[in-house]
Amino acid sequence: MKRGELRLYLGAAPGVGKTYAMLSEAHRRAGRGADVVIGFVEPHGRQAVAERIGDLEVIGSITVEDDGAAFEEMDVDAVLARRPEVAVVDELAHSNAAGCRNAKRWQDVHELLDAGITVLSTLNIQHLDFLHDVVAQVTGVEERETIPDEVVRDAEQVELVDMTPEALRRRMAHGNVFTPEEIDAALGNYFRVGNLTALRELALLWLADKVDEQLERYRAEQGIGGPLEARERVVVALAGGPEGETLIRRGARIAGRGKVADLLAVYVTRSDDLADGDPAMLAKHRLLVEGLGGTFHQVAGRDVPEALLDFARAKGATQLVIGASRRGRFAQILSPGIGVTVTSRSGPIDVHLVTHSEVGSPRRRERTKSALSSTRRLTGFGLAIFGLPPVTMMLLLLRDQILLPTDVLVVLAAVIAVTLVGGLWPALVAATAGFLQLNFFFTEPRYTLIIADLDEVLALVIFLVVAVSVSAMVDLAARRSRDAARASADAQLLATVAGSVLGGERPMTALLERLRETFGLDTVTVLERDPDAPQRPGAGSDDPAWRIVATVGKQPAVTPADSDAAVPADDDVVLVLSGQRLPAADQHIAEAFAAQAAIALRQQRLAEEAAAVRPLTEADKMRTALLAAVSHDLRTPLASAKASVTSLRNSEIAFSDDDRAELLATADESLDRLSRLVANLLDMSRLQAGVLGVSSTAVGLEEVVPRALDELGPQGRAVRLHIPEDLPAVVADPGLLERILVNVLANALRFSPGDRPPVITASRHAGSVELRMVDRGPGIPEHQRDEMFLPFQRLGDRNKHTGVGLGLALSSGLAEAMGGTLRPETTPGGGLTMVLTLVSADAPGRTAAQAELV
Repeated sequence: MKRGELRLYLGAAPGVGKTYAMLSEAHRRAGRGADVVIGFVEPHGRQAVAERIGDLEVIGSITVEDDGAAFEEMDVDAVLARRPEVAVVDELAHSNAAGCRNAKRWQDVHELLDAGITVLSTLNIQHLDFLHDVVAQVTGVEERETIPDEVVRDAEQVELVDMTPEALRRRMAHGNVFTPEEIDAALGNYFRVGNLTALRELALLWLADKVDEQLERYRAEQGIGGPLEARERVVVALAGGPEGETLIRRGARIAGRGKVADLLAVYVTRSDDLADGDPAMLAKHRLLVEGLGGTFHQVAGRDVPEALLDFARAKGATQLVIGASRRGRFAQILSPGIGVTVTSRSGPIDVHLVTHSEVGSPRRRERTKSALSSTRRLTGFGLAIFGLPPVTMMLLLLRDQILLPTDVLVVLAAVIAVTLVGGLWPALVAATAGFLQLNFFFTEPRYTLIIADLDEVLALVIFLVVAVSVSAMVDLAARRSRDAARASADAQLLATVAGSVLGGERPMTALLERLRETFGLDTVTVLERDPDAPQRPGAGSDDPAWRIVATVGKQPAVTPADSDAAVPADDDVVLVLSGQRLPAADQHIAEAFAAQAAIALRQQRLAEEAAAVRPLTEADKMRTALLAAVSHDLRTPLASAKASVTSLRNSEIAFSDDDRAELLATADESLDRLSRLVANLLDMSRLQAGVLGVSSTAVGLEEVVPRALDELGPQGRAVRLHIPEDLPAVVADPGLLERILVNVLANALRFSPGDRPPVITASRHAGSVELRMVDRGPGIPEHQRDEMFLPFQRLGDRNKHTGVGLGLALSSGLAEAMGGTLRPETTPGGGLTMVLTLVSADAPGRTAAQAELV
């Protein structure tokens, strides 16, 4: 059976019109004769959606009981039994109620697809699982209903239903999305312009990424090797030299000309050569290209032009930026160079050969030191000068028994021995001396440098060529071995440095300490230009002022001039070293350390900025939640009180005594509720600011608990008390303790069954008193108990419009302010027990502060 197709309508937020667009598509398909049914659509009170269902066949839903409430869910079996061509299923990320066959609706949809049924569904971008942390950071809301990204990417069609934030907010204000009492809270919280703009950007970026995937799949299926210029991609080829900055900036300007363009920088490492670009320069190039919004890549290849073009084609590049050759004219005659070769092979990719300041100046290479120690080189020269004569004397004694080819091989063996001991230059001396001795002693006419036989001339020439070639190869192998060992050590060191920057708690200090240990330095310091700092005494007017960012070791240098070596990290930061001067061969390692120090400094500054912004973010979340609370929960009691007072003041209506008493009671109850709510909000803000006044004293629970029950009104009379008469007093602020009890007991009464009211028990435990408030309600799952003490949480409340969710958060904070704790436990047999622990007034272990307060 052919699997059905999934068509998704993706939106940035609720209310953009996904369900309406989905139903319009369902009507279009039904009009063409397709068998279309409604599997499940929830209008959410939106009249336009309900009307749009029209005459489409609707499959009845099933009712599922969960936690004492009834929920309507899709009847999967009924849809499968009906077997339509197309099924309309709203809200793909929806979590089914406990007791359903599948935990998620997308799993129900997969069953329909497997049965060959095409499904139309909807999804908001915040439900994608891999965007969960990003959405939470943007909106401040943890999305509980998520869907794996691969489920959405496997959809055959994804259509974006887009709407500007301003248009969506106007639609909400007109009552087309939420009920009137929800509008103010939604507009001031989740549906702010900034949130909607960020969510819209996420949706557009995700869809653009999926379009890229579809384009790549189409290219693969159609065998299209060249780039499809639907999106500009500019690749900049780097060689690890100073010209890289010019090339990157030119590539960024080219990319900036298009509305949508990607910038990629790539460095090709020769797989058959140990000579690489400058690591410090490459690190700077990485920072530059990432700062310009691009990405940095490094690939390996034996043929640099081919590796570069393979990378460009794999990335779908449309333009390639290469620097003009730095080689001389003679070298270009012998070999066309990378730029010319890439241009000839590029095909449809446009190649930009960019001139720069380094053109015409050959790449400076370090003077290569010998791979061998001076002792071994001197020993090699000694063998060449004093070792060949004995070999020649031995051959002279055997001259009548062996021929010239044997003499040549013996001398060649001696030359190779000298090469193995002393390297190239002693070997050249030995090869020259061997050639002369063979000519003088073993070729006719002997004891002259004249050679009469052409064969002997050829043999000696071949000997000289072979001896020199073997010597050069042995010396090259030794150099390669040394370079490989050096490169391995450098790579290990740089990897350790990068790891310390990325993973360490104090990356800057770890980096500088590693540099100091590696080169045996006394002090390593990072200096930064400080234009606001005063000039040092004796400094010139043009000498910049410096400040120390970080240092390890002994007395730090305060300016680059005071150090033994100074390595610039960027325009304003320099790494200064004291203790010894670095060899030229180690300079590139120091430059790599400087580049990493610049990265570590940037990370440190970003972390400091994030730490500074975090309190503002938390305050913004609190402000948003507070506005949401004020928009409804403060307005409701105010409206009730105002309506009652207005009615009483109306002289045109004659109220009976009972009606007047009821209106007065309503106003009194509403104002009491408003008073408690305002007191909670103010106390919560004082707690978070650390300015809540606590006046602790010895107080008996038998005095405070009845007052708290009285404040709860008639409901409080149902609470059962079990407080021992010999229970000691507790150290607490009577007013705050009463506030805790009222908040906790109000929650217990709200969730307790009518025939099983809450119970309060008290007991003494090792210097403390525990007050246990037990209810038999639905309880709170273990994994949600940390959240119940967060402000503005209403865990378990089906009605989201009663209370602001401050009670438990405020009660926990008040308990801690008095030196106590408030913790939840599971009631045996079901329910929730809140345990308030306070210090006993007669406890021997009381703190001095508590004793003084008492």
